Amino acid sequence: MTTSTRPLSATLVTGVAGFIGFHTALKLIGRGDPVVGIDSVNDYYDVTLKESRLEVIARAAADAGVPYTFIRANLADPATLTEAFAGPSIDRVIHLAAQAGVRHSIVDPHSYVQSNLVAFTNVLEACRHGGVAHLTYASTSSVYGASTQLPFREEADADHPLQFYAATKRANELMAHSYSHLFGLPTTGLRFFTVYGPWGRPDMALFRFTKAILAGEPIDVYNNGHHTRDFTYVDDIVEGVVHASDRPAEPDPAFDPAAPDPATSNAPFRVYNIGNRTPVPLTDYIAAIEAATGRTATRTFLPLQPGDVPDTWADTGRLEAATGYRTTTPISVGIDRFIAWYRTYYGD
Repeated sequence: MTTSTRPLSATLVTGVAGFIGFHTALKLIGRGDPVVGIDSVNDYYDVTLKESRLEVIARAAADAGVPYTFIRANLADPATLTEAFAGPSIDRVIHLAAQAGVRHSIVDPHSYVQSNLVAFTNVLEACRHGGVAHLTYASTSSVYGASTQLPFREEADADHPLQFYAATKRANELMAHSYSHLFGLPTTGLRFFTVYGPWGRPDMALFRFTKAILAGEPIDVYNNGHHTRDFTYVDDIVEGVVHASDRPAEPDPAFDPAAPDPATSNAPFRVYNIGNRTPVPLTDYIAAIEAATGRTATRTFLPLQPGDVPDTWADTGRLEAATGYRTTTPISVGIDRFIAWYRTYYGD
């Protein structure tokens, strides 16, 4: 464990070495919030990249004089949260740790049980007993699964997931509601829509496409390029996470048990979409990468992969009404920033 002076009151960020957790920690530190970060730094993808993120966070905290503590541990072990809550108070938790990867969940479901279900149970218990003012956690647009009702709205059905990953995330939402109802724990789930940007995951499309295009290698384009995705820049995601975290969920006075809205409750519980509100064809996304790299991609067209959904599109009206926040970054800007980071980090 690497530590600095423990804060009197802090935000706990789980998955702090991950893509979104890294950016969230930097955002909080940038505004002067003490942070406690937890991550197991597993080898699902390049550990060196994760370690580099942790170095950047520690340096940013030191430069800003903001208290920061890092705990290297697995949230599936309840003792991890005991250690995190042993010091001065944690008033908020932003839970971003998870086993990611839609396709990987098809071949290794057991890792998702441990990381997404067991670990989340431990987080809920720690928040319950630790008197946390608000738990904000990552869900996913994948929970909409088989639905073709676009744009996706929170009040719509989300009970037909197409992969085990999505099933575990939908389970997280239901688990959170039970704790909000039973123990009054304010919880807010955020359904992320295809996050991209600097320091992104190597298994995601932007990273894979960029690496292949710069190396002069072909890229695999699934569903013969007929996907559309609500690509959302990571800074926009993080801004939404922080806005949501700053506003603890409250019971909905308009909630009707006879016609229950799955995204609200008479308990302090909310679920929101967070996306760019604009579905972009995958072919346009690739064209933007080509423009940013100055290279032309060689495409290998392939059929739809098991578990993939053809289209995503976020209705974010509820998040905007609740927090006043909406995303702002067009893909041309976001991809330019990613390419600039990639070339600097990898020297290409």
